[in-house]
Amino acid sequence: MSVVRKHSVSIRGHRTSFSIEQPFLDELRKIAETRGMPLAALIAAIDEERPRDANLSSALRVFVLREAQRTAIVSSGSDSAPPTD
Repeated sequence: MSVVRKHSVSIRGHRTSFSIEQPFLDELRKIAETRGMPLAALIAAIDEERPRDANLSSALRVFVLREAQRTAIVSSGSDSAPPTD
């Protein structure tokens, strides 16, 4: 089991922190690299889109989960999209 660790990042000109397990952070880095963007830019985009009542750490985990679901669907050739909340 992975330990939750605190990380700091600068988004939109201010420092913020999030607490996340290493496997989630590793996946975020892979997604950012695949998209050709810095990790901080990906985190800023996720932060911008998250519901205001959701914390950033949770939003990052949900983003990684949804990306994994989307990738699995694309890989399987299915036409159905992952559920949205």
